[in-house]
Amino acid sequence: MEEPSYGNTASNVGMKLSTDDILRIAGTKFIRCFDSQHAADNAPSMMLRHPFESSFYGLSIEETKNVELVELLLSCAARVDCKKFELGSKLLGQCELLCSATGNPVQRVVYYLCQALRERIDKETGRLIVLSLKTVQLTVERFDIDKALMTLNPSLHAYHQNIPFCQLAIFAGIQAIIENVRKAKKVHIIDLGIRSGSHWTVLMQALASSCHESQLELLKITAVGTSARSAIEETGERLLSFAKTMNIPLSFKIVMVPDMSHLKEDLFELDCNETVAVYSSYSLRIFLSEPDQLEHLMKVVRNLNPCVMVLIEMEGNHNSPVFVNRFVEALFFYGTMFDCFETCMERNDPNRMLFEATYCFEAIRNIVATEGEERKIRIVKIDVWRAFFARFGMEELELSPSSIYQANLIADRFPSGTHCNLEINGKCLMMGWKGTPVQSLSVWRFHRCNNIN
Repeated sequence: MEEPSYGNTASNVGMKLSTDDILRIAGTKFIRCFDSQHAADNAPSMMLRHPFESSFYGLSIEETKNVELVELLLSCAARVDCKKFELGSKLLGQCELLCSATGNPVQRVVYYLCQALRERIDKETGRLIVLSLKTVQLTVERFDIDKALMTLNPSLHAYHQNIPFCQLAIFAGIQAIIENVRKAKKVHIIDLGIRSGSHWTVLMQALASSCHESQLELLKITAVGTSARSAIEETGERLLSFAKTMNIPLSFKIVMVPDMSHLKEDLFELDCNETVAVYSSYSLRIFLSEPDQLEHLMKVVRNLNPCVMVLIEMEGNHNSPVFVNRFVEALFFYGTMFDCFETCMERNDPNRMLFEATYCFEAIRNIVATEGEERKIRIVKIDVWRAFFARFGMEELELSPSSIYQANLIADRFPSGTHCNLEINGKCLMMGWKGTPVQSLSVWRFHRCNNIN
């Protein structure tokens, strides 16, 4: 059975514990409790085997309450996993009384996991009344993560400005592209998920500086999309306007397809004199639920013969077919994220609360409350991408000292930068928070001798 994996745990007695520490203590206590009840209660063996850290001592009153809250949540999830919905619902009711969307990070992450668990119980038992069913459907239709990411709305902008990870990956990733197109007169960037496109202003600023060794004749950016064409067009207009201020000769193209199975090389209008680079930021995970489309996309990308492909992805294990594994992974991953929000933003910041209630909750809901094709949030770890890319003859490249320097430089600009962990995992850059990996940046190229049908 697949086992969850988590980050490091602080062990300094007397120091304020991180959310990850609290979750680990609760996990330890939960395992001990369930170990004694296992024969009678048929607790999931996965929860009993996981090697949580040793017990902590000297907890404050708030930390003790947080540990008890997480214990209660884990007990509820275990009962739901065992199909003991009546008992699970009772425990969930107790949990809901103790958590809060406006409280500390533990209370917040438990609050949203409770909502997701409630929806799962209602689905499994068929007890969704017509009104609540309509409410859930309307909520899902009203907020779509991938569509919302297309525009830089206030809550997303606040996330980018206050949370280090996005900027760390962007500046280091753009540096990797610059190093591979430095001598090209015509540069063609293919973006597999352009969204607001703000990262390309960073590239244009760099190209306008003295770092570009030849006179740039053309920068072409091609955005690939399956929906929200008008939003992509708006992004293109902003980038074209910015390019004029930087005196960059920019061409912006859109390749719009119903789905990735319709993507073809000739849609990109390649020039034989262009140097092509591919950029994928949180884009490939969208197609993990559609493996045929992902396969086709990668074959097309290979045939475009890019000099480099930059991949930015969240680092998690949310693709397990086993519900309880996904639940525990989501608890630790979003616990880390909410801990980061607590440090980087005010607790009552409306943009923070909106981001948690929309982007974070929709992801949690999708991981916990859905199955099959409905489950779109399927984040996987870098090792999974390495195994997948190996099938296409792709080689992982080492990040240059300049790329790593850029990441460290950005981290130092944030007041919370000391909590960011930048580590090399194989050849990729792993970005974490207080020891827990959050996202990865990796750089790839194709072996041209490799031919895959």
